[in-house]
Amino acid sequence: MTTSSPQRGVDPKTVTVRRLRPGDSISEITMLLHRAYRPQVEMGLRPLAGRQDDSITADRAANSECWLAVMEGARKNGGESGFGPDKIVGVILFEEKEKVDFPAFFLRPDVCHFAQFGVDPDSQGLGIGRLLLETVERRAREKGASELALSMAEPDRNLYRFYENRGFRLVEHWQWPYTNYRSCILSKKLG
Repeated sequence: MTTSSPQRGVDPKTVTVRRLRPGDSISEITMLLHRAYRPQVEMGLRPLAGRQDDSITADRAANSECWLAVMEGARKNGGESGFGPDKIVGVILFEEKEKVDFPAFFLRPDVCHFAQFGVDPDSQGLGIGRLLLETVERRAREKGASELALSMAEPDRNLYRFYENRGFRLVEHWQWPYTNYRSCILSKKLG
């Protein structure tokens, strides 16, 4: 499935959102996540996505619907004129299954959730994050959910405002065993 949008920012001819494929580079996804989560790491936080290795990235992708934003022909082709292969510029996991306890809100039958949402800092502001969020909202509706939830680092107030501006609200707090901060569980009613 490919999703693109003619709205502001993203050229629908060059950016698509699709499921992870066998030939996609797990290392490229890991490096993208490290870049995207760098601001939280620089705040002294320890988000898993900001420090995970390729084996964790692969495991997380295998235990969810892993959606990628791909910019077609975005890599320079070995310094020559023209463009090379596609570049992964965003990632989001839908309905990830983890081997840890989940927040009670995530366990409700009318709720779907997403995680490990990141856009390459060089591609932020182009609408790529919006395309990824629209994809998981659509998937949640297809699964019959009335709410779409997420977990985010409570100390990251800029990120909190980002989600608040997109209709998400605080429903509870949660402590993941692999982070050094309390998380906010946010959710948005789906129309």
